Amino acid sequence: MKFELLNKDSASSARVGEITTAHGRIQTPIFMPVGTVGSVKGVYHKELKEDIGAQIILGNTYHLYLRPGLDTLRKAGGLHKFESWDRPILTDSGGFQVFSLTQIRKLTLEGCKFQSHIDGSKHIFTPENNVTTQRIIGADIMMALDECCPGDADFAYAKKSLELTQNWLDRFSAEFARTEPLYGYDQTFFPIIQGCIYPELRKRAVEHALRDEAGGYGIGGLAVGEPTEKMYEMLELLDPIMPQDKPRYLMGVGTPANILEGIARGVDMFDCVMPTRNARNGMLFTWNGIMNMRNAKWAEDFSELDPSGTSFVDHAYTKAYLRHLFIAGEMFAAMIASEHNLAFYLDLVRQARRHILDGDFVQWKDSTVKRVMQRL
Repeated sequence: MKFELLNKDSASSARVGEITTAHGRIQTPIFMPVGTVGSVKGVYHKELKEDIGAQIILGNTYHLYLRPGLDTLRKAGGLHKFESWDRPILTDSGGFQVFSLTQIRKLTLEGCKFQSHIDGSKHIFTPENNVTTQRIIGADIMMALDECCPGDADFAYAKKSLELTQNWLDRFSAEFARTEPLYGYDQTFFPIIQGCIYPELRKRAVEHALRDEAGGYGIGGLAVGEPTEKMYEMLELLDPIMPQDKPRYLMGVGTPANILEGIARGVDMFDCVMPTRNARNGMLFTWNGIMNMRNAKWAEDFSELDPSGTSFVDHAYTKAYLRHLFIAGEMFAAMIASEHNLAFYLDLVRQARRHILDGDFVQWKDSTVKRVMQRL
């Protein structure tokens, strides 16, 4: 994988770059739709590429490991072929999913023991077998196994958690170096910078991660219970001490405001389930603000979903029609809303890129945050 830093904003830490992988190029800043089990819920690949403009999507190691399983993925020739996606894929290590299984997992120096949420069967992720698993999945970018520390953890817990993550990172890196890709193309991996909301721990995490050459760096353990201001403080802390010539990936974040503020603080890559999850519940993100499509106020509003939007569905369907579909319980409602929200998120980062290049990013960002986060 190659990363080229093309431009930096003079008034902030916002950056424009390009990542080159075996499955194509990615222009940053970028938002990555989440395809947890091998699909972005409710959206065809054709729309992902042509209408939404997705350059890279995610898969999740925990879910894919359990179902369809590694034997099936290996026989298929990896996730790209299994799901018929020919653009880049990034896989999370499964650490966050295991973190969320508080009642059915146990963390040890060896690895993470957990029970399947599907059938209760027992499994273990070690740094070594996590590399093997992600080799079989075949993602272009693999994330190192880590513990996602809760955002409200005290210093003692966060320190112990970071030490575990660092031990796992050393072993993950060694196993990655020892093994080879399975499908004839290169893979890279990103360490994950943890440390909760404690500057000392975040600095220590960066110093440790820099011991080994990596394709880029994930920033984890944010938007997991800490105040939003703390997230921004941690990003400001990390920006000057992380390598300038490597992409930075803020994991699992977030709202349109979070993304724009993250870009202003030097982040290049984002992912979040919010666009599709909220879409399925009737929430639309638009250039004029946030709409709850179940509200009666849209019942006779025959205007376009988002006149400023770039998605086909923005101009093909009306607010009244989409509200009708949600009230009627039609699955088509979730499909329209999911495509719209993903198209909005991709357009948001495209516009951010353009304004960084034009030199007016900060002014544009400040006015845009206020507009897109208002409730309509």
